[in-house]
Amino acid sequence: MNILKKRSKEVLIYSITESRKISNIFSAFIIFLGSLGLLLVAISSYLGMGLFLFSQEISNFPFIPQGAAMAFYGIGGLFISFYLWWIILWDIGGGFDIFDKKNKEEVCFLRWGFPGKNRRIILKIPMNEIKSIRIITGVQERSILTRTLTYESLVYMETIEQGFIPLTRIEDNLTPLEIANRAGELSFFLGVPLLY
Repeated sequence: MNILKKRSKEVLIYSITESRKISNIFSAFIIFLGSLGLLLVAISSYLGMGLFLFSQEISNFPFIPQGAAMAFYGIGGLFISFYLWWIILWDIGGGFDIFDKKNKEEVCFLRWGFPGKNRRIILKIPMNEIKSIRIITGVQERSILTRTLTYESLVYMETIEQGFIPLTRIEDNLTPLEIANRAGELSFFLGVPLLY
């Protein structure tokens, strides 16, 4: 979700939180607990010990193949959980949208990638190449059975060389009023027309 971080007459900065969402943290935590539970059941089955309240029913399972399958899924789930936690820790996809009229007269999009030589992903666009800010509305079908249609609006920045660059996403869950305010604020700040 985009959050206004800093605003002045010459600089406008939006902070982008991509992987550090509550839903991602919740998913990583649930996967970790589930895989840990599967691994403990497999260990309990292998040792024939009662580690849980319903240990009598578990100890009747032979280790092969049920215990081996539980161990496999438990270890696989732990790997997936650790991968998700590292993505959250590194803030993959997060970054900033910086609109700077003060020093460089440019728009800079900064995103964080995986650690390595190209961890910082930067796209710089001079402000004189920006043609307009656009709100583009598309229709999405939400349910196959009920044929529910929803109208999703996104804010784009139209440039000469790069074409349309999305500034909001459907996943941001912005209301139409928030989308209109964002587009109006950017249009006023950049001094370009707002087209719908």
